[in-house]
This record gives sequence, C-alpha cells and structure tokens, in this order.
Amino acid sequence: MRAKDIAVIPGDGIGPEITQAVLRVVDAAAEKSKTDLNWIFVSAGLGALEESEELIPERTMTEIARCKVALKGPCTTPVGEGFTSVNVRLRKAFNLYAAVRPVRSLPGVETRYKDVDIVIIRENTEGLYSGVENEITPGVVMSMKVASEVACQRISSWAFKFANRRERKKVTVLHKANIMKLTDGLFLRCADEVHQNDYPNLGFESVIIDAGCMKLVQDPSQFDVLLLENLYGDVVSDLCAGLVGGLGVVPGANYGDNEAVFEAVHGSAPDIAGQNLANPLALLMSAVMMLNYLAETEGRGNYAACARLIKTAYDDALIAGETTKDLGGSLGTAEFADVIIQRIAQL
Repeated sequence: MRAKDIAVIPGDGIGPEITQAVLRVVDAAAEKSKTDLNWIFVSAGLGALEESEELIPERTMTEIARCKVALKGPCTTPVGEGFTSVNVRLRKAFNLYAAVRPVRSLPGVETRYKDVDIVIIRENTEGLYSGVENEITPGVVMSMKVASEVACQRISSWAFKFANRRERKKVTVLHKANIMKLTDGLFLRCADEVHQNDYPNLGFESVIIDAGCMKLVQDPSQFDVLLLENLYGDVVSDLCAGLVGGLGVVPGANYGDNEAVFEAVHGSAPDIAGQNLANPLALLMSAVMMLNYLAETEGRGNYAACARLIKTAYDDALIAGETTKDLGGSLGTAEFADVIIQRIAQL
C-alpha cells in the first residue's frame, strides 16, 4: 500500500522545533502501528516571505491540494500592518469553512474545572473576518459583517452531522441576534431549521453570546457542542482553552469538502524560539485529530491505531508529570517528544 502523503508547514518562531518534535512522535507511532505516512515539507509565513517573497508559495498550495491534508505549525501575523493572515488565506483558498476545536480536561493538568468536554465549531469564511473594510471619510472606517444563507446552512449541517456522528447530546448556538437581527438572525435561523428538519434527536438551544460567556466560566459542564459564527468562534474557542490549561493543550482543525488543515492554534512565540522551551502538545493533539480524520476518510491504513498510541502515550506522560515547563514539568521540547516516544514503544 502506498504511503499517504501529508503536507507539512513548519511555520515561524517555535513552529519548526515543535513540528520536528511532533513528526518524531508520529513516526514512532506509525512504525509501531504499521501506518505508512510520507511528509511533504512546504513553507508559509515569514520564512516563506523571506525566501520567495510570497506569503504562501504556489508549491505550497499545489501540494496541499494534491495531498488533501496538511499539518501546520504556527505562522506569524503582524498586528495592524504587513501581510494578511496565513490562516485566513488558506481557509479562503481551500474553502475550509468548518473550524473545530475540541476542548477537554487533560489528566495531570490541574485547572479550576474538572471534566470539561466541549467542542467548538466555528464558521470559518464569513462574518467580520471577510476583510471587507473601507475608510468612509478621514478618521472614520467601516468593517462589514458578511453572512450568507449558503454558508450559514452549510456550517449548521456540518455541526449537527458532527454532533450526531460523535454521539454528542446537544448543540448550542451562541449569537447576538437580539442586536444584529439580520446577520446573526440568519445564522440562528439556519441552525434551528437544520435541527428541526434533520436532527430532532439532538438537543438544541440558543444563547446570547455575552450571557453564554458568563455561563461558560460559571459552569462549562452545561455545554456540549458550541456553534458560532467566525469572530465569536475565534474568541470563545480561546476562552474555552483557558478552562483546561491554555492554548498549549488544545488542538485545532479546519475542514472543507475536499481538504483539511490541522494546526496548533497558539502563536509562534518568537521570544522563546530555538530555546527548546515550547510545548509541542497542541500540535501533537492536532496530529491525532488528523490521523482520526484519515481513518474516517481514507478507508484504509491503520490511522486510528496510530492515533490511539499517541493519545495514550501523552495522557500517561501528563499523569506522570512528564511535561514541559509551562505545565509545571521540567522537560524541554525535544525531551518531551523523547518521553512520548519511549511510552509508545512500551505500549
């Protein structure tokens, strides 16, 4: 059986070192589970810009389209000036309309809350992130919030299908339809229609976004699957990450109908780049999501077994306190990968 090609974008800052650590772990699990993977390295972000004067070189786009799957380290986006986001450009180019971020309590990671298990599903192509901004007159600028029935219906169908397939109990839409009656109203109406017409077996509720944020920090256990438009999803997914230890312990994925990009959702942290300090766990967890996605879509290979090996190994390491410094341990980036690899060998 031919090895599965996967496009890999190491990214900027800490990206290359956490990517290297993650690929070492995945290779070890792949060897043990007899899973054939082939890494195709491509570039994007600051490094690509310096080398080729392109934020995302054509080869990168071509390889992602060919492989259908990519694993991406963090890329730098300047605040207020410079080039646009790598993430936004990839989402638009490949129509990656569903951003998914599972947030769960991890063994050995002490936080205020126990047993958090929430999946945030975010519409990834519209809203204020459409980038439609204008200067109306000097000193006055406008940003347009875009919502289409096609996109709202599409993400609603995707979210309910996901919840049903994963045997989740309830979908909650967070919105501001009391104020933005047309845009958020459309989003809410589409979600309600999909629920009533296609998935009446699932629980459904709508909560105004500000009240929803308050409820999340009061008791996150009352939520299951959250469905949000673009900006709300970006903010709330980070808020939920804070419930379980931060962005360093939360994976992320962007799905389209044909391609999927799995990524660490944290920043590129240039201040600690190259110092063997970064925690590769978020990207490793994203790689596990990628392997499970391949298990569902490829219909061949031992991807699910490979994913289980990695997840079991990092859960066991966390329980034993074998972690990086951000989680209270003493391991560096490479040493954390070494520990996971050793645990995989023992499984």
